[in-house]
Amino acid sequence: MKFRETILKGAYIIEIETINDGRGFFARSFCQREFEQIGLNADIVQCNLSYNRHKGTLRGMHFQKKPFEEVKLVHCTKGAIYDVIIDLRIDSPHYCRWFSIILRENENRMLYIPEGFAHGFQTLENDTCIFYQMSEFYQQESASGVRWNDPCFSIEWPIINNIIISDKDMSYPDFIPNK
Repeated sequence: MKFRETILKGAYIIEIETINDGRGFFARSFCQREFEQIGLNADIVQCNLSYNRHKGTLRGMHFQKKPFEEVKLVHCTKGAIYDVIIDLRIDSPHYCRWFSIILRENENRMLYIPEGFAHGFQTLENDTCIFYQMSEFYQQESASGVRWNDPCFSIEWPIINNIIISDKDMSYPDFIPNK
């Protein structure tokens, strides 16, 4: 695996290296030792799948509050997504800044999202599937989020007409920065 830090400190694009032959390929998508060697949280306790029937589906922007902040490792296994993270770490020089990346099923890339970030995505194709690895168990009382179109962040989404989004994700109040 190759680790490339994004403009938001602590968030990484991970390129999966494949070994190819006539049968297809083999690749390692997670190695605790490699993650720990560069100082990343490698404690994976839960894995989730997200299937999205329609292009334009938007999920996010989600995070868990302290003391249950979580690392996410996100991989698109079918279709394509516009994946977005927001740095919500108050002491970060990138506080309230966002980063996006397109993840596609055959590009063999993942996004490592550290604790203290909100995460969301928008599907770019029908029948898109996402596989998440998480460092913390889901805690309903700690689950939170910021609105996908909050003017504090001004995220540039690729699809703005006819999006599919839950009432919960639409209802988050305006974010008020702590700085």
